[in-house]
Amino acid sequence: MEFSSKLLEKAVNEMAQLPGIGKRTALRLVLHLLKQPEEQTQHLAQALTTMREEIKFCKSCHNISDVALCEICSNPLRNNKVICVVEDIRDVMAIENTGQFKGIYHVLGGKISPVDGIGPSQLHIASLVEKVKGGGIEELIFALSSTMEGDTTNFYIFRQIKDCEVKTSAIARGIAVGDELEYADEVTLGRSILNRVPFEHSMKNL
Repeated sequence: MEFSSKLLEKAVNEMAQLPGIGKRTALRLVLHLLKQPEEQTQHLAQALTTMREEIKFCKSCHNISDVALCEICSNPLRNNKVICVVEDIRDVMAIENTGQFKGIYHVLGGKISPVDGIGPSQLHIASLVEKVKGGGIEELIFALSSTMEGDTTNFYIFRQIKDCEVKTSAIARGIAVGDELEYADEVTLGRSILNRVPFEHSMKNL
């Protein structure tokens, strides 16, 4: 792809770094921005810069937040004795959209994947185990995607807390094996939360 401007080329190359954005799509987006009023592009750039500099991660659940403790963890109406374990922030958004879960979350930041060089130490597993062993947690809901990596991560955490007095459950397999939570429709995902099964039972279906 030939560019008549080095500035345009640089902007397109940066835009193309975003997931799912190829060079042609990046070019269309950059050209669209050039057609907009200059202040609109400045607002976009400022919003991204501010987000990157000021965004925080909840000190309790590792969800994205504007403050040290996210709105979910600090909400007195949430049941902080029930923790839903998810892979990333998109899963929190997906489950929240169902309106069916009133507990709190724990965002792992990924799942165990030896092929990709991701082990337990790269994830927020230790803080979850510490939270459970600290007492006061009644139930842990495993809501990772139904993939080999997701199941491996679930089982690893289960082994770490098996001696604790905490109920462990997994979302019902209404979510097809191999599917990611963020792509499930809200009704299916909501039902999978409500109809969760004991984790030991879910292992029999693997």
